[in-house]
Amino acid sequence: MVPTGKRDTILQTLDEEGIDYAVSDETSGRGYTALVSFPLPAQAVEPVLEQLREVGIERDAYTVVVDAETVVSKRFQDLEEKYEEENEDSNRIAREELAASAGELAPPFSSFLLMTIVSAVVATAGVLLDSPAVVVGSMVIAPLVGPAMSTSVGTVIDDREMAFKGIKLQVIGVTIAIAAAAVFATLLRVLGIVPMTAEEVFALGEVHERLAPDVLSLVIALGAGAAGAAAVSTGVSAALVGVMIAAALVPPIAVVGVALAWGEPVAMLGPLVLVLVNILSINFVALIVLWQMGYRPRLWFREDEARSTTVSRVAAIGAILLLLSSVLVGVSYGTYRTSTFEQETEQVIMSELPADASLVSMHVEYEGFPFQTPSRVIVTIGYPPGGTPPDLGDDIRPLIDELAPKPLGPLGSQHVTVEIRYIVVDDPRR
Repeated sequence: MVPTGKRDTILQTLDEEGIDYAVSDETSGRGYTALVSFPLPAQAVEPVLEQLREVGIERDAYTVVVDAETVVSKRFQDLEEKYEEENEDSNRIAREELAASAGELAPPFSSFLLMTIVSAVVATAGVLLDSPAVVVGSMVIAPLVGPAMSTSVGTVIDDREMAFKGIKLQVIGVTIAIAAAAVFATLLRVLGIVPMTAEEVFALGEVHERLAPDVLSLVIALGAGAAGAAAVSTGVSAALVGVMIAAALVPPIAVVGVALAWGEPVAMLGPLVLVLVNILSINFVALIVLWQMGYRPRLWFREDEARSTTVSRVAAIGAILLLLSSVLVGVSYGTYRTSTFEQETEQVIMSELPADASLVSMHVEYEGFPFQTPSRVIVTIGYPPGGTPPDLGDDIRPLIDELAPKPLGPLGSQHVTVEIRYIVVDDPRR
């Protein structure tokens, strides 16, 4: 919408850029003289809007950006080539479009609250059913991509209201999701719908793999943050990226709720750390990606303030992320220790077995977080019918205790309990 007195200046600006346009007279008497429509390549939207602002159109006019399916014009092709040469990132959308996209991703609070609760409940049912399909379904409906992207976009373009709304929705969303998962899991346990002990629940595959997350879990969140920022800044649908972000957050949230419902606060620590690490990682990477793509505040004198805010938030998130990630590193190291211990223990037992006996199974129970240490080793030995169970207790107990990685701190001298069971088998060598 061209304000009175700006028509010639605006048309001259478009002519100088080689932009085709159509002008329609505006007769509503509301202070506008014309409506100008002109096609632009996506990468040209932001620089052209900047030039129009310099001639004062921004203060007095409406500007509407819409998507065009196809533009058939030789001059338009020339314009595309021109801006592709001038802009390194030809797929990046304009700052105004970025802000609008991020704003649309953050749903109304009532809808956000409802979808968060539903996704947490479905995820809890999925992990207790040990059903990956149900867990994936909970990710699809989780509305978590919007708040994360709104926070990052609001920070880099210095839109404090958008950034604050994103932070608020993330905090509320995670809190409500954990509460919903815990309440739902508690109802299932109290009503006897899931009549399992804590040990049985934690042995479920979908639960067990998130009780002690390792450093590889961090890769999912970092990738989700980068993909989310790339999607929202190029105008690509963020729906699939939203599923990836939900994959990093919803299942561990459900496991936190399950641990609370079964009264195991220690077991809650692993998935809770994973949730916090994933949230911080998504925001951390998204901030860096959007800033590196060149997004800045609309007004130049606010760029320093936005840079300072972005740097301070990246530094703060990075410091907390480094601290929490050390827990994941500890879990990874603990997994390496336990794997080594089990291999060496099995070798020791095999070396002590007589020729007519065999190792049927070995089960190790662990305790502690993040450095898991063996507390109990259950060994099942097979011997032939009519034979005598080999007495190996005195031989292998000290050897296993010597191999076991000891817990840190005042319990460093704790011994491992070794339980030996015997079973008759037809052919112990098989």
